[in-house]
Amino acid sequence: MAKALGKGINALFPGEDLEKTEKVVQISLTDIKANPFQPRKIFEEEAMKELSESIKEHGVLQPIILRKKGSKYEIVVGERRFRASQLASLDAIPAVIRELTDRQMMELAILENLQREDLTPIEEAEAYQNLMEHLSLTQEQLAFRLGKSRPHIANHVRLLTLPDIVRNAISDGVLTMGHGKALLGLKNKKTIPIIMQKSIKENLNVRQLEALVQRLNENVPRETKKEEKDIFTKEKETELRDIFGTSVSITKGKDKGKIEIEFYSEDDLERILELLEK
Repeated sequence: MAKALGKGINALFPGEDLEKTEKVVQISLTDIKANPFQPRKIFEEEAMKELSESIKEHGVLQPIILRKKGSKYEIVVGERRFRASQLASLDAIPAVIRELTDRQMMELAILENLQREDLTPIEEAEAYQNLMEHLSLTQEQLAFRLGKSRPHIANHVRLLTLPDIVRNAISDGVLTMGHGKALLGLKNKKTIPIIMQKSIKENLNVRQLEALVQRLNENVPRETKKEEKDIFTKEKETELRDIFGTSVSITKGKDKGKIEIEFYSEDDLERILELLEK
């Protein structure tokens, strides 16, 4: 997948040669600031220690990328190497300096982290959302440029509609992305934090949580239960769910019917409207 993402970088910067030969210089660590657009929020402590020990023994093998910002430099790519170099008590680090706009800086930082494929699901979702917003891309366009499937992008972005407490649990590794997707299936969204706590307390796996969500969704008064839908209607609902990346319900009457498309935030509504306008 890294190969496809590499092509994605070029596609996101049409007409620009980002692989050109550049001069490597030594920059003092005290003159370097973190990337304000860094999508990665969690830097695993043990991995950082291992990288630090490697740097002590072999040095920094690949220069980081910086841009000039006033009298200092901001990290574009290579924050792990910078942090590990600080742990290794280095005075300076090899770097190349590029002239980049805020937008280009954000894009490179996000793509570099996506290539590593070790972002948390929430960090990955935020990266996709930021790229779509800043580049004015639809999910389908972004998926094509990154070599990902559209459902992959949609399923990650949907995680951002979860309550903060659930997103934090996924980021911390307490819950998986699969748990998050299952919780999104709850019809009563107000119960998501409660069911999340139950899932954690009882150590439910994804299949068990999905079964619990299904039982809760079916626990409605008899008079409000909907008639069993025919296979054709169910298939169309599945197709529309794949397209819009959210819950879709088709209700058919004698001569007319309706299609209900759920959204979970203003951003989610805008995303769906963009798809409808295509």
